This record gives sequence, C-alpha cells and structure tokens, in this order.
Amino acid sequence: MSLLVRVVVNALALAVATWLLDGITLTAATDGRRVVSMLVVGLVFGVVNAVVRPVVRLLSLPFILLTLGLLLLVINALMLLLTGWLSGRLGIGFHVDGFWTAVVGSVIVTVATWVIDLVLPDRS
Repeated sequence: MSLLVRVVVNALALAVATWLLDGITLTAATDGRRVVSMLVVGLVFGVVNAVVRPVVRLLSLPFILLTLGLLLLVINALMLLLTGWLSGRLGIGFHVDGFWTAVVGSVIVTVATWVIDLVLPDRS
C-alpha cells in the first residue's frame, strides 16, 4: 500500500511541475489516458529515485560536501531528465526540455512532494 501511495504522490508532484512549466510536457490524447500516463511516469520516477539516485549520491559525495549540498539540485535535475528520457523510450509521452527546465522542475517536484507529505497522514 505504501508503494501505491508513493507512486500517486510522485505522479501528483510531477503533474504540478507539468502544469507550471512549459518545458515539461505530457502528450496524451484524453484525460483518462493522461491520468494513467502520469501514474506510470510517477512509477518510473520512483524507480529512478530508488535505484539510480542513491548510487549517484554516493559516488558524488565529496563534491556534494564541497558544494555545500548545491550539487543535490543538479542530481535531482538529472533524475528528472532521466525520467523524461526513460518515459520517452517507453512511449509514455513525458518530456523534459533541457537542463534548466529540469532544475526548476526538480525544485517544484520537491516542494510539491513536501506539501503532499504534510497533507497526508503519517504512513509509518
């Protein structure tokens, strides 16, 4: 059940970023298809954050410390770009247009996830 909640939270956060930024797009024919597409993108984003992100963070730990954590913004943007690339390869229709759009999008996704986590009751 926790995995399903996490996928929905990721999908909602990505939907907020898609709504706010012109450079992050989702191409789906109907509203029902858009909801399913966002849920699949939320799942892809969750898998990327669970598998790739810890490895990248561990390998770049000295640089994260050197930049006082600012490299984490770049890592989050790269995870969003990777999600867009994987979604394109899977035929989902989610696209992130460029690095700076990904940086702003990752900030929006982080804030939206934080707000949604505040609203939802504690899942532990």
